[in-house]
Amino acid sequence: MSRADALQTEGDYLLDGAVCVRQAFSTDHLDLVREAIEANLADLSPRAKRASADSDGAFIEDFCNWTRFGTMERFIRESPAAEIAGHLTGSNTIRFYHDHLLVKEPGTRQQTPWHQDQPYYNVDGVQNASLWLPIDPVDRSATLQFIAGSHLGPWYMPRTFLDEQAKWFPEGSLEEMPDFAADPQRWRVLAWELEPGDAVFFNMLTAHSSGGVEGPNRRRVLSLRFLGDDMVHAPRRWTTSPPFDGLENDIAAGAPMDHPLFPVLWAAGGGTLGP
Repeated sequence: MSRADALQTEGDYLLDGAVCVRQAFSTDHLDLVREAIEANLADLSPRAKRASADSDGAFIEDFCNWTRFGTMERFIRESPAAEIAGHLTGSNTIRFYHDHLLVKEPGTRQQTPWHQDQPYYNVDGVQNASLWLPIDPVDRSATLQFIAGSHLGPWYMPRTFLDEQAKWFPEGSLEEMPDFAADPQRWRVLAWELEPGDAVFFNMLTAHSSGGVEGPNRRRVLSLRFLGDDMVHAPRRWTTSPPFDGLENDIAAGAPMDHPLFPVLWAAGGGTLGP
């Protein structure tokens, strides 16, 4: 498919903070992602964690594995993901930030609570995009759902998913996440059923959540984070998710993420960049 076709989105990224891009990725791209996910599951990193209760299926997460698996790196560098992120964010260049594996195995009832991603990270700025790419069909009950416009602020308190602990920002320093379901007239919810090849792009500050998976279904997802023109380093006094130990020694606070860990993948007029 052409890049123009891929950018026929459902929604307005800058206004809503999340859009669905139908059939953005080819079968060949999905094969790379499928191989990368299965290789990652077979060889989890020390950063991997189980985000579900022991009696509730298995929700497995892992981070920052793109240099370990060639198929993942190929997808990151060769697919149109970075270019789409560039157009959606209005950026002249797109840098890679990190990869995030999210797999809910059959029978995982664990819901992912409402949260924003950026408060967990060590970056500031507004020109950013996260790709959420499933390789399995995702129905309405298991898909990501977003609160339209929530990326425009404020920041809400990040908490651990299972026990709701404030491990990042001090208690009381940020607003608590609203009860969106209690006031449905106020909050517009975005959600899409997805087929393999469809993808969701969303701002790192857009509030989102997802349900579990029913019956025999798997929900295997590769999520990629992209940094646009105004994104800068924001060192924290606590461990971020994912952690980048020692990065404050290489990149000053407020400086662009100019580092081998975060390669430039796309530049306006230059297309997708190779290795």
